[in-house]
Amino acid sequence: MLDQATETQQACFAVLDDFMAALNAHDAAAMDATMHFPHVRFAAGKIKVYERPGDNPMDLFQALKDKDDWLYSTWRTRKLVQFTDVKAHVALSYTRYRSDGSVIGVYESLYVLTKLNGNWGIQLRSSFGP
Repeated sequence: MLDQATETQQACFAVLDDFMAALNAHDAAAMDATMHFPHVRFAAGKIKVYERPGDNPMDLFQALKDKDDWLYSTWRTRKLVQFTDVKAHVALSYTRYRSDGSVIGVYESLYVLTKLNGNWGIQLRSSFGP
């Protein structure tokens, strides 16, 4: 039997893997499926609240491509730092890559995942990235 920390980490990391796969597939609906709403994003000194699925900006992928020639991102580090049975804080970093494989940047973040109706989802993202 898994202890609570291992079980929570596995569940949350699976959600994070699904989120990254959806981002890299340019699939906003699949990204929404990994989130709980309202969903809060705090980055570049701005707070954005997505009240419901579909509120994620649909030009997200094109904006990343246009700005930095972004092609995909990967998790660099992930660490479960605090948790209860219904909330988890995951300190993580991710790397963004250009189409030629060069690194755009590495960004530190804190993601808060919550368990609602038996399912884990990302509720809040605070990033030092753009």
